[in-house]
Amino acid sequence: MKKTIIFLIMIAIFYIFTSSALASSIKIPDDAIRIRVVPNSNSDYDQAIKGKVKDELETSMYSLLKNAKDSNEARRLIEANLPNVKNEVQNVLNKEKYDKGYKVNFGYNYFPQKKYKGVTYEEGYYESLLVTLGEGKGDNWWCVLFPPLCLIEAEENTETEYKSLVKELIDKYF
Repeated sequence: MKKTIIFLIMIAIFYIFTSSALASSIKIPDDAIRIRVVPNSNSDYDQAIKGKVKDELETSMYSLLKNAKDSNEARRLIEANLPNVKNEVQNVLNKEKYDKGYKVNFGYNYFPQKKYKGVTYEEGYYESLLVTLGEGKGDNWWCVLFPPLCLIEAEENTETEYKSLVKELIDKYF
């Protein structure tokens, strides 16, 4: 019994150190280009519209950027396709009979601090494609367009979940 407890404590310590090291090693590259969709409000309706715009842009931006070699090429592709982005957003809003307006901006835009899966992403101004719906006062969605850290899901349409054997053992026994 004593050996089992010591073993589990050692596993817990190992897990704590390795998971914090992994979390701190996740860093968005400095030359990354982000995408952010900010809804009018946090109402169910406005959040649903945000989701539909997000889904449309994820798919189209993946197709647009999947072969970009670097951030300069990605930037040129985004800038050249801004009219298409605006049309895609407008088409979604028309289909949903959404009449609160929208803005699309490609440049350096503010991102609030975000904690996601144990990683803190610092607030700041980042190069990004920003879509603001209506008054833009709701909880936003954002991800990295280039390198395509979130757009891979748009092609696969699946969610990857990473598991830790050590964590599963700890959860099972504690």
